[in-house]
Amino acid sequence: MYNIVTLLLLAPVLLVECAFAIRTCGTTISDDKMLAQEAHFQANQIPRQFSRNATAVATVNVFWHVVSQDSTLEGGNIPDSQIADQIAVLNEDYAPSGLQFVLKETTRTTNWYWFNEVGPDSPAQTQMKQQLRQGGAADFNVYTVGFVDSQFAGLLGYSTFPADYASNPTEDGSVILFSSLPGGSTENFNEGKTLTHETGHWVGLYHTFMGGCTGAGDMVDDTPPEASPASGCPTGRDTCSSPGVDPINNYMDYSDDSCMTQFTPGQSTRMADQLRTYRGIDI
Repeated sequence: MYNIVTLLLLAPVLLVECAFAIRTCGTTISDDKMLAQEAHFQANQIPRQFSRNATAVATVNVFWHVVSQDSTLEGGNIPDSQIADQIAVLNEDYAPSGLQFVLKETTRTTNWYWFNEVGPDSPAQTQMKQQLRQGGAADFNVYTVGFVDSQFAGLLGYSTFPADYASNPTEDGSVILFSSLPGGSTENFNEGKTLTHETGHWVGLYHTFMGGCTGAGDMVDDTPPEASPASGCPTGRDTCSSPGVDPINNYMDYSDDSCMTQFTPGQSTRMADQLRTYRGIDI
């Protein structure tokens, strides 16, 4: 649905023994900021036909930062094999959109404060990213933490948008729950789709349910509007009277990992335009 509105804030969530009632994403943007960013995007968008270096497939270097509270898997010290499996999921999900992710470097840091206290706009996050982030606008930094602090409990991840980079490059990247990787312990959200979702924000996409049925949308024409985030995998769910059933299989909804299967052509176009304009990545 093509319009402008604030992103939904954190949805209610129940956390019981690593079982989440609904996906929760901490990526937010105010009305004023979104209006300003979209106006800037429209005024400065770089069309593909004027880009000299556009390719069918663009490679994105990934700097992966494992942040743990101790040396155990339960404490966040995920193995290299899980990271490799997660990169494979990203490549499968983004291949139709012309993106390929390559693991450039993995760092490992044992820091109880960061693992437990990192969250959106927290002092721990600022400190962590200032010390760990690498590369430039085209480089994807991923941080795995625990979201243990009560104000962040139940969070699966959050990310920055491409337009954020110019004003605050250190903050750029995605932060996700370590147990949401393929084979992790977070039930219903352990097939790697959390990073697919958060990467969607990093390449310029909004939630499919933005604006509900009547207000606004995600700046994409071919994602039908929906009144609220999906939960589980409610096949045939249709919460709005406008054409099209809810996009429950879309990576930018809140469905379970097993239900998420696609981006739309319109989303692929938007991410290519955003990446070309703000990250110097040509597709």
